[in-house]
Formats: sequence, structure tokens, C-alpha cells
Amino acid sequence: MLRVVAIVSCLPYVALKTAWMAGSRLGIPDGSPLLDGGTALAVANGATVLMDGAVVVLALLLTRPWGLRVPAWLLVLPMWVASGLLLPIMTAFPVQLIVRLLGGDGGRPVSEGGAEPFLDPWVFGVVYGGFIVQGLALGTLFALYARERWGALWQGRLRDLPETPTMPALRATAVAAATAALVPGVTHVLWATGSTAGLEAGRAADRSSDFYVLEAVSLLFVVVTAVAVLLLAFRRTGRLPLRLPLVLAWAGSAQMACWGGWLSVAALMGAGEAADGPTAATMVIYAVQMLAGALVVTLGAYFFAERAAARSVPVRDAPHESRVS
Repeated sequence: MLRVVAIVSCLPYVALKTAWMAGSRLGIPDGSPLLDGGTALAVANGATVLMDGAVVVLALLLTRPWGLRVPAWLLVLPMWVASGLLLPIMTAFPVQLIVRLLGGDGGRPVSEGGAEPFLDPWVFGVVYGGFIVQGLALGTLFALYARERWGALWQGRLRDLPETPTMPALRATAVAAATAALVPGVTHVLWATGSTAGLEAGRAADRSSDFYVLEAVSLLFVVVTAVAVLLLAFRRTGRLPLRLPLVLAWAGSAQMACWGGWLSVAALMGAGEAADGPTAATMVIYAVQMLAGALVVTLGAYFFAERAAARSVPVRDAPHESRVS
């Protein structure tokens, strides 16, 4: 059932993107920059359709017997990327809707540079609603799959983790990641509290309640990432279940690295005149955010490799029976 839900939830986004590539203006108002996107926009639409199509592949991998024989990295990496792209929407969009109901100004059409409407408001409800369903269904499928295939690797509590020869390097990596996270963290604090430091003029002029909610949510992910990675490295709260900081580190690192990368690409593709493009400060912040997320996921890969080796449970091994549908 969850597999069907995950696949069906892709249809609204894929249908819209396909219609746009075929020349339809469904959901695109007059004056929208999308009408002048040209070849670059068509290529971007095609790429995002393929990305959403990957959800279908992941849903099958997580629920079919042959999916249990797939090398770990070939499944985990796309799931991590999907988490990083979907989690900000899953967390921020419902909050944005609540803020609008309470009188926030985010309900107006999203604009670029405070100029023409970008998309009709209903498009965001349809597309983001589909993304939220995708995230919930795919996340549940992955949790069930991972519990069966690798569940032994995150059992126990922090205090049960043994000291290993690589602990100094892992702790140094954790400190480096937490330190790097200070850059986007401080930036999100500034932007969430009204500062325009580092923002391009158009984006600063177009801020609404939606902008502030997204910045607050982004700050939350930065804090979660730093706390989780330091807990795993220094283990000061020994009674804490191991799976909690692991889940937080997964979610936080994915959001920081993948969402930062997505915003970087979107900013560069959306830049028209030089004055309208992203500032150097913005691009540096996104780059440091991606670096921090990459450091955390690298630390996580080494952590699980050591756990698997210590328990003689190779990460590539798995049961041979399927059980999720």
C-alpha cells in the first residue's frame, strides 16, 4: 500500500512538468519569468521529472525482493538526497500555511525580485502536498527496510558504543562539521530576524512570512545537525538511545547539504542580469552549508562501517525475503 501511495504521489508534479515542457501555461500567470525560460528551463524541467521518477525506483527497491540485493550505497545515497530535498518542504510548508491562516502575508503569489508573479498559488499546494505524501511514504518504507537489513547497527545506547582507534579523527571531523555549521546557522538567525545582510536586492524586497518560516526551519536543521554529530562523537548523554542522534544527523546533514546545493543551482539558473543574481556572500554560505552536511554524512559512513565490521554484519548483506508492499 505504501508503495502505491509513494508512486501515485509523484503524478501531480510529473504531470505539471510534462505539460509545461509540452508548451502548456497551466498554473503560470501572465508576466511570469517561466514564460521566458527557453531551453534552460526545459532542461531543468526534464531533470526534475527524472528526479521525481527516481522516487518510483526507490519505492520499488524498498519493497521488492531484488531490492534487498542492491549495494548499500546505491540505495542509501539517493535516499539521503531525497531526504534533504523533501524534509524542508515537509516541515516548512505546513508551518507556512498555519502562519498564513493567522494573518501572515505569505499567501500572495511568489515573486522573483518583487516583480511579476512566478506561479499561481494553487500550484504550490498541489505540488508540495504531493511532496509531503512522497516523503512520508518513502520515509516509512525506508525505515522498515533499514530496520530489517541493518537494524543491528543502531541498537543500544550511546554509552554502549566502544572506543575505537579512529575516535580522535571522528571527533575532529565532528568538531569541524559543527564549526562549519556556525556559518549558515548565524546567517539563518540574521535572515529570520529581519536582516538583509548577504541577500540580493530582489530577494530582500520580496520577503514575506514564507521566507521567515523557511529561515527558521533551516536554522532548526542546522542546530539539530550540530547537536547530533557532537552527541555521537563525545557521547556525554550515555542513556540516550543511539538511534535518536543517528536519525537527527541523517535528517540534518541531508537538509544542509542537499538543500544548500539545490538553492545554489536554483540561484545560479535564476540569475538574469548581474544585479539580480545571487551575492557572493549567499553562494559562500550555501557552499559552507553543503560542506558541513557532507562532513556529517562522511562521519556517518565511517561510523556504520566500523559498527558493521565490529559486529561482523557486512552492510551489503541482507535477508532474502521481501515483506513490505
